[in-house]
Amino acid sequence: MGNGSSKSTHQQDSSSSRVARVWRKIHHSSHRHVSSSHNKRLAAEDFAGIALLTLHGAEMKFKDKWLACVSVGEQTFRTETSDQTDKPVWNSEKKFLMERNGPHIARISIFETNRLSKSNLVGHCEIDLFEFLTQDSESDSEVLDLFDPSSSGIAVGKIKVSCSVEDPTETERSFVRRILSIVDYNEDGKLSSSEFSELIKAFGNQVAAEKKEELFKAADKNEDGVVSMDELTVLLAIQQEKEPLISCCPVCGEVLDSDKLNNMIHMNLCFDEGTGNQVMTGGFLTDKQASYGWMFKLSEWAHFSSYDIGLNSGSSASHILVFDRRTKRLVEELIDGKIVLSMRAIYQSKLGLGLMDAGAKELLQRISEKQGKQMNSVESAKDIPKFLKFFEDQIKLDEVKYPLEHFKTFNEFFIRELKPGARPIACMERDDVAVCAADSRLTAFKSVEDSLRFWIKGRKFSIQGLLGKEICSSSFINGSLVIFRLAPQDYHRFHFPVSGTIECFVDIPGCLYTVNPIAVNSKYCNVFTENKRVVSVISTSDFGKVAFVAIGATMVGSITFTKKKGDYVQKGEEFGYFSFGGSTVICVFEKDTIEIDEDLLENSTKSLETLVAVGMKLGVSTKKRAGPELPNLEGCVIGA
Repeated sequence: MGNGSSKSTHQQDSSSSRVARVWRKIHHSSHRHVSSSHNKRLAAEDFAGIALLTLHGAEMKFKDKWLACVSVGEQTFRTETSDQTDKPVWNSEKKFLMERNGPHIARISIFETNRLSKSNLVGHCEIDLFEFLTQDSESDSEVLDLFDPSSSGIAVGKIKVSCSVEDPTETERSFVRRILSIVDYNEDGKLSSSEFSELIKAFGNQVAAEKKEELFKAADKNEDGVVSMDELTVLLAIQQEKEPLISCCPVCGEVLDSDKLNNMIHMNLCFDEGTGNQVMTGGFLTDKQASYGWMFKLSEWAHFSSYDIGLNSGSSASHILVFDRRTKRLVEELIDGKIVLSMRAIYQSKLGLGLMDAGAKELLQRISEKQGKQMNSVESAKDIPKFLKFFEDQIKLDEVKYPLEHFKTFNEFFIRELKPGARPIACMERDDVAVCAADSRLTAFKSVEDSLRFWIKGRKFSIQGLLGKEICSSSFINGSLVIFRLAPQDYHRFHFPVSGTIECFVDIPGCLYTVNPIAVNSKYCNVFTENKRVVSVISTSDFGKVAFVAIGATMVGSITFTKKKGDYVQKGEEFGYFSFGGSTVICVFEKDTIEIDEDLLENSTKSLETLVAVGMKLGVSTKKRAGPELPNLEGCVIGA
């Protein structure tokens, strides 16, 4: 589980420096005066510390057995299951390491769990921990509304939560005090040379163990032959910046990865065991995963299912995990299990693709055409409620422009419009800032070579194959590539990522493979260069020419454009829509014209898609615009 195996050495080094930065901040904080009110309020500008979140209890509209999950960043935790009641009480707490620029939006999900293997999501809410901790209030607790998963406007219950931040000085001193207690055999609050040696061994760092005498002398500042709590505190903080001493948890013995910022939290929680606190259970990636409880753990152990991130998940698992850019949290993309099995059989084997060559491509075409007609029939409207139920926490009806009764067919709902302002456009006044073209799962690469190394595994993928000879030019060949993959539950209208003039449209015929990562990651076919698609070119002042490719897929026989050749368009404007099914938009930028946002590139190099919305910032132009020509002042005489 997890994505540790997919991180590069560079990313590990980067994460290590972040850990050192946190330790340094906390260490420096210990030398500042901290007022008594600091437990509730904090200076958010340069904060790094531990936030303690507690779920006290809830009030629901019916009796059941309840559990709560909290997701922050790439971590999810769950409470114990309550008794049969409409007022569950958990009093469960969890500590989070928080940085100003790190994840700080916590999602709280409430599940009814009277089933053996599946729990039902009933309500959820989100809380910005920084806003909560900095608000002007005497109380550190609050009662929040729990909303229906399919609509943020319908409350289904309430939950009482509290959040406080630990005094940085006390956090560090408490941590060191607990470490001291492990090997301070005579309980005098100090470590002798032999006790210090035992402590270094407990840290599990072989390099540090070989330098224990040197480290003891470095720690013993007053040269009294023992290391006090303050001296050990300084040693740990300073050494963490140079060469971390702690390789494994002194309590449970678990190996600590240098790329995880929650190492200190892990050790704090290990020390918390036995204090009587109801500490939430961790080790989950999403709230759905956590809600499965022991059944999930059993299936993981038995290898009945696989949860992983990005590429591995897309090619081998029944659930795809993507990173939500807004909340900085992993979320789960649901796919029907039967569909997954059939896609694997077709796209992940030579036999499956052999069947494709034997006529299955034409079969997919006929199925898509038949399904398209069915989804345009009046009878198809009855499928809308079932569709909403399956994606109940991923489709927000309060964003939709028209009420449900407005849609007379399923396809009318599928190509739904959103209310004005539902998708704010980043830096609208700046044409040198590109934005995301669709509500989608995004992968972005500086070059085609990067995309082939980290994501696309087809045998013959190329920019020329994608764009076609009519449009492809040498400047596109080595350009940057951005892939926007739309899932069935997404808003299916796509928008302009840049401002400019539409130069042309070119239809390229092809088949209708699925655009799911199972097919994209297949080495037996080339989804993007073999599927039906329409390529347009947008001429811009800031990015040169930008190729915009709308790709059809299984069940997507229709791509409709709402703009025409010659139109001047503004970024964020609607460009068109896909009819029923999931599909993909690919934008190709000319070489050296865009600096794509670092978080998007970093996730993509981990084969992890980023969940984005229309209008989110994509990148900034690196193309220098020609300025006004300066006048020639040679020979000019300035009068008196």
